[in-house]
Parts: sequence; C-alpha cells; structure tokens
Amino acid sequence: MKELRLMKGNEAIAEAAIRAGVDGYFGYPITPQSEVLEYLMLERPEERTGMVVLQAESEVAAINMVYGGAGAGKMVMTSSSSPGISLKQEGITYMAGAELPCMILNVVRGGPGLGTIQPAQSDYFQAVKGGGHGDYKLIVLAPASVQEMYDFVELSFDLAFKYRTPVMILSDGAIGQMMEKVEIGEQKTRFTDAQVKERCPWATTGKDANRERNIITSLDLDPYRQEVFNHKLQAKYKEIEENEVRFEEIQTEDAEYLFVAYGTSSRICQKSIQLAREKGIKVGLFRPITLFPFPSERLAELGKQVKGILSVEMSAGQMIEDVKLAVECNVPVEHFGRMGGIIPSPGEVVEALEQIFL
Repeated sequence: MKELRLMKGNEAIAEAAIRAGVDGYFGYPITPQSEVLEYLMLERPEERTGMVVLQAESEVAAINMVYGGAGAGKMVMTSSSSPGISLKQEGITYMAGAELPCMILNVVRGGPGLGTIQPAQSDYFQAVKGGGHGDYKLIVLAPASVQEMYDFVELSFDLAFKYRTPVMILSDGAIGQMMEKVEIGEQKTRFTDAQVKERCPWATTGKDANRERNIITSLDLDPYRQEVFNHKLQAKYKEIEENEVRFEEIQTEDAEYLFVAYGTSSRICQKSIQLAREKGIKVGLFRPITLFPFPSERLAELGKQVKGILSVEMSAGQMIEDVKLAVECNVPVEHFGRMGGIIPSPGEVVEALEQIFL
C-alpha cells in the first residue's frame, strides 16, 4: 500500500535520503534549507538504517566530509543554500576531478552576497557552468514539486554512481518550504561493505592482496597526463548529454509562443498558459528537468515551430543564454524575471509576453 504524507520539500529530500539507503549526510544550517538537517536529526536515521548524520563546523568541512565518504564508495550527500554552496565549490571541483559520486542539494535564495532568505533562481550559472575552477560539469536536476524533490534523490544517486560524478539538485526556497502531498517509497537497506567493494572497485575500501592500490586524488602535476584525463572527463560529459536529457512539455502541440522555465517559474507558467489561452494566445511550456545536460535538441525543434520564446526565470536572466544557444537565433528569445526573492505572478508573465511579442 502506498504511503502518502504532507511534507515540505526540504523534509521530502531528507526522508527520501533515509529511504534510499544513503550512508551519510554532512551539512550546515542555512535558511531556507535548514529543515533538511533538522528533519534528519529528529528522525534519527542512525537507529533506522545506520545512516550517519553530522552537522559539520562549516560548509567547507561538510563538503570535504562528503569527499571522504564518497572516496570510500559510500552514498553520501550534503545540502545548503546559495552562500553555503559557494563555500563548497572548492570541494565540489575536487570531487569532480577525483570522479567521486555524491548528491548536493542547493535550495536557492536571492543574492548576491548574503542577499535574502527568499527564493530565487540566480544560481543557474554556478550550478550548470561549474561554480568552481577547471573544465568540469555537474549533472543538474531541477525539481518543480515536492514529489520531485523526493524522487530526484534516488535518481541523483543512480546517475552519480553510473557516471562517477557529483549530481546537484537545484531547487529554490519556494519548493523547499512549500508543503504538498508526497508518495513515499519503500525503505531500502544500505549497501554492505562487501557490496560496496563489488559496486565500486575504484574506492578506498582497504587494499586486497590481488589488486593494486586505489588512489583518490584530483592532483596530477604532469600536464600531458592531466590533458588526457580532461579529455576523459569531456567524453563522459558528452555521454551524459547523449543519454540523460530530461524535460517536460505542456501544450506545445499548437503553440505559437513558448515559455521556457524550470522549478518554481515553471509552475507559475502553467497558470500563465491558462490565462494567455483565455485571451486567444496559443502558448506552451517547455520545462528543462536536467539543466545539464540541457535539452537543446528538442528545444531547437520547438524553436522552428513558434514565433517567439520567453525565458521566465527568478533572476536577471541566466538560463536564457542556453535557450538562445539551443535555437541558434532562428527565433526571437527574450527574458522576463523578478529578482531579490520576489516570485512573479502568472499575470505578470502574460503581460510580459504581450508587451514583448504582441
């Protein structure tokens, strides 16, 4: 029998981690994602599954604890909000360079700097383009509901271990704090040490007599070897782009105009579609679910169908660059957004569409 609960998005992430058999969570409180850590502490998963939950002394410490756990082949995760994710960037790029799987949640708030505790989407560049140094990328998933917050935890770990890469769930303060009905999955048992060794032959699980040492590092001072390794990473990202694109379309079949939006903005746009169509404006929604890999191919096809595209973002306009690249200037692309933690209304989105294109 299915179990249904009314939960916040942040609580859904935490419960999903317990149910997925995650080995460890290392984090630090920051609004608007503190409920992740609070929920885990209250639920005491160390008694339910043996999962380790630790509030580190800082965001920097937390991501390096994740590095250590991932290096041992464990399912480990962290969560934070915008300024905290900035502090984790060095550790994230180290993990990308060491090809270590983990899950990172960013419940985005307005910035720059300390900014506000209200929701925003202004961390798109940081997440999708690689907020740390070096030629690396993260798989980035963008949930638009509390249910997807729950579902994307297991998906994140599946992808992280499949490709040996960090995966980020890019949410925002609205989805993290809102409450919705969530369908809860079955409890999975954590992998045993023997299963970890079989699943992750690269991990630092203790050297067996019949294999070479496993060394986890992102350092190689030989530029020729480092170049070969970077080519390997780029090939992996290409494979991800070919196999892991996810998106949703709403009323695009007859659309003459198109909203492109993710997360909270995509929810707003669903109501905007209704309002626009009541006025006789045929508009649809294209929602990227993976921000990397970005669903460029399908968006390019839709770009040949419509007269104009409006990129709706709670930012000054970041995803719009990927939208423009996807359609290759074959159709006008414009931006509408609010900043500073303000969530645009459906009516504002329709008004922007009318002023720009009609």
